[in-house]
Amino acid sequence: MKLRFELKDLAYAWLVATVFSGLPSTLHALVTGGDPLEATRAAGAMLIPASSSTPALFAAAAIVHPAVSLFWTAVFGMLLPRRHVVFWAVVGAALVALLDLRVIAVRLFPEVTALAFWPQFADHLMWGALLGGTLYMRLRRAPVEEEAP
Repeated sequence: MKLRFELKDLAYAWLVATVFSGLPSTLHALVTGGDPLEATRAAGAMLIPASSSTPALFAAAAIVHPAVSLFWTAVFGMLLPRRHVVFWAVVGAALVALLDLRVIAVRLFPEVTALAFWPQFADHLMWGALLGGTLYMRLRRAPVEEEAP
């Protein structure tokens, strides 16, 4: 299967989605008095023991989160239609959320399962919206014309 988008467009979309997708759960934790770093520690516990130090869990999360995001970006890059890309990216992200949070995490990652579902679901939707939105903007950008010498 081949990519439906330019590799550089997918790279920009991956970066934006990876960096900002955690905003919903972080804001939810701040507003409700929860621990805004809980999800980061849970992500790190996907790679190293949950009993590891906070700095070690943060370092592990800095590997896990971009890697998982890169995997799904590659999958979406092969499957997303270019038409209505934002809509389909959000729909796909909702399906990924259900797979990640209700199937994979339940079987393999108890720290992720222990997180509140809806803030994590919102993070997935944010990821899809950012990925799709960035791809949409990159697709619609005006081509740069070269000046004659």
